[in-house]
Amino acid sequence: MARQGKVSIYQVAPNRWTNKPPRAPVARSRLPLPYVISDTMDPVEQVDGKFYTSKRAFRAVGRALGLTEVGNERPKPFKPKRSTKAERMAALQKAIAQYKSGRRPRGG
Repeated sequence: MARQGKVSIYQVAPNRWTNKPPRAPVARSRLPLPYVISDTMDPVEQVDGKFYTSKRAFRAVGRALGLTEVGNERPKPFKPKRSTKAERMAALQKAIAQYKSGRRPRGG
């Protein structure tokens, strides 16, 4: 059975039409403006003896002098030393030889 009735056509742009009704824009936030982090700060003295009110300038001087800003440093990833099979065998043979010669570990 064919459906009879009025077909709605909506204009979505100049010379562009669709039969789907337009959707309302989705609100991203209840706030009227986006959150912006300011570059200004209270005057702070850097190790060069000058006072800075710009975070960017303060950090640039610190980086140029080789300083690390606490809380922003990235630790180097820990990479355990990989020993070869030959190195492990040599360490075991050394331990066995020391044990056979009478050396015993202290503590316990």
